[in-house]
Amino acid sequence: MRLDITSSGRRWLALAAVSACCTTGVAYADEPQADSNWKISVGPGMYVFPKYPGSSQLQVLPFPVQDISWKDCVFSQGPDVLGVNVLHGENYHLGMSVSFDFQSRSSSDDARLKGLPDVHYGPKLRLFGDYTVWAFTGAVAAYQDIAGTGQGLTATADIFMSAPIGNWLISMGPGLTWANATYTKTLFGITPQESAASGLPHYDTGSGMRDIHFNVNATYKISPHWSASGEAVVGRLEHYAAGSPITERRLDLNGVASVLYRF
Repeated sequence: MRLDITSSGRRWLALAAVSACCTTGVAYADEPQADSNWKISVGPGMYVFPKYPGSSQLQVLPFPVQDISWKDCVFSQGPDVLGVNVLHGENYHLGMSVSFDFQSRSSSDDARLKGLPDVHYGPKLRLFGDYTVWAFTGAVAAYQDIAGTGQGLTATADIFMSAPIGNWLISMGPGLTWANATYTKTLFGITPQESAASGLPHYDTGSGMRDIHFNVNATYKISPHWSASGEAVVGRLEHYAAGSPITERRLDLNGVASVLYRF
């Protein structure tokens, strides 16, 4: 059985962290396939992610989860509000999407952040590609801020190994995230002016590795129409993200749990 990255969820940054990452819709070989170009699954979900990048506190956000696609071409899945597989085949996908990212920071999130500017969340343009050989899938993606939030450009690379075990589909594997200088300056840098306002030391940043991470995804088929899934991305902040005075903890934990009904 092949794990279809397009319909089984993406690593998200902060969801993204998600990247890198988030909803799971799985087709099982023994299921009757509907005579339709549409595949639609919806249900409730719960996201867990750091209060802000580098925070030691987690926050939980209830949020609806969707996995909608037309001819494996146009889709809306998890944080990907709208996407297109420009090229696709049995074992590969190349495409783009508008992806919503919850990654943000407010001076009210922590007393240490007083005097630092807020960083707002917003949509990002995602370019992606994946290729599957037997039980292994390689996936790459680039995320570009298109809302003027200062979150710049990040890129992820992941390798997944997946296997069906009874009614379970398990997928796991390592990955890494790279970030450009604009991203690290906004979320981890401290200018001299910000240092004077916050009391935190001045900290210059540049482009480099943001994190290394490990992905774990488990989906359970309850019935031909119902499935439940959980996904976790456990990362370790690196380089500029790890050394920033803003960072309280290098552990970067993101997760989502959902129940989906397939129409």
